[in-house]
Amino acid sequence: MLISMDVKKSFGAFALAANTTFSGDRIGVFGTSGSGKSTLVSMLAGLVNPDEGEIVLDGECLFSSAGGINVRPEKRRIGMVFQQHCLFPHLNVRSNLRYGYKRCPAHFRTIDFDTLVTVLGLNDLLGRGVTNLSGGEKQRVALGRAILANPRLLLMDEPLSALDDTLRFQIIPYLRSVSSEFGIPYLFISHSLVEMRLMTDTVLAFDKGVMIGQTTSEQLARNRMGSSQVGYINLLKLGCPSDDGTLYAYPWGTVRLLISAGSGRDSSMAELSSKDIILFKQNPEAISARNLLACTVRSLFNSGRKIGVELDCAGNTLVSEVVQDAVNELGIVPGSTVFAAVKASAFRILPG
Repeated sequence: MLISMDVKKSFGAFALAANTTFSGDRIGVFGTSGSGKSTLVSMLAGLVNPDEGEIVLDGECLFSSAGGINVRPEKRRIGMVFQQHCLFPHLNVRSNLRYGYKRCPAHFRTIDFDTLVTVLGLNDLLGRGVTNLSGGEKQRVALGRAILANPRLLLMDEPLSALDDTLRFQIIPYLRSVSSEFGIPYLFISHSLVEMRLMTDTVLAFDKGVMIGQTTSEQLARNRMGSSQVGYINLLKLGCPSDDGTLYAYPWGTVRLLISAGSGRDSSMAELSSKDIILFKQNPEAISARNLLACTVRSLFNSGRKIGVELDCAGNTLVSEVVQDAVNELGIVPGSTVFAAVKASAFRILPG
């Protein structure tokens, strides 16, 4: 997918200006509420007309104020999944799913209904009314309906923000399956850095109606570490835990981590803030933290007034944050050895 946009749009005191070209299959649009994310994707979908400018998708001009071009939304073959599921309450799950499929020209119908239903885990829900579904089930049906319209591009506008954490992390694997299973590129809109890192590769960052950068989701998280109250969030893929008596022992590659909470699953994802990783120059004789990891410093990076320290922990990656004085006093340089201490209670096992 290749998109070129040079557009302007004003709503009263708010003005959006975006001049960018980007490509890829997993693109994020990041920013706080009111930064212009939804306006941008609405213009791409044809739901909002720019005041001026041009939009080109894979070589086809969808809008041009100078050329008098404005392709109707239904002709753009762009699907949308909104924050609210917007399902038809008078139709059951099967009929909701088939709604877009019936309106898609036959020569574009490449996605098999049964395959989609299996991938999204909807087999047992087909006969249900949508009012009898959970929030996560409704979002999966909304996603399936959008995919069955056989779009060439899928736009997902804050599709997880109305869900609690449990449902949010249950839905993410289904959202990720869109591109891999059906070959449909997507734009994922969110104000959550964790969602950006789990869902996207390239990110367009917006602030107050202006695109302030195009970067990777990982680099965006590192850039914002110093200004974030929660720091940089390390995402750890863990194996099946065993009961260690008072704690749970999780395999993290070849490393064994002691964590307060147990998941009971074969694999889990855990969050760990860079603020919760304490660095020592030498192995301390005694410490209350249950995890003490010998690590090699890979690199340092600046983020505001903080210094990010990227660590290699037996092949795994951790990012800790310190101030410049700590870097100087501990002699932290690439290649040096440090000991990282983490409390067992500092980890948050993600639901899902």
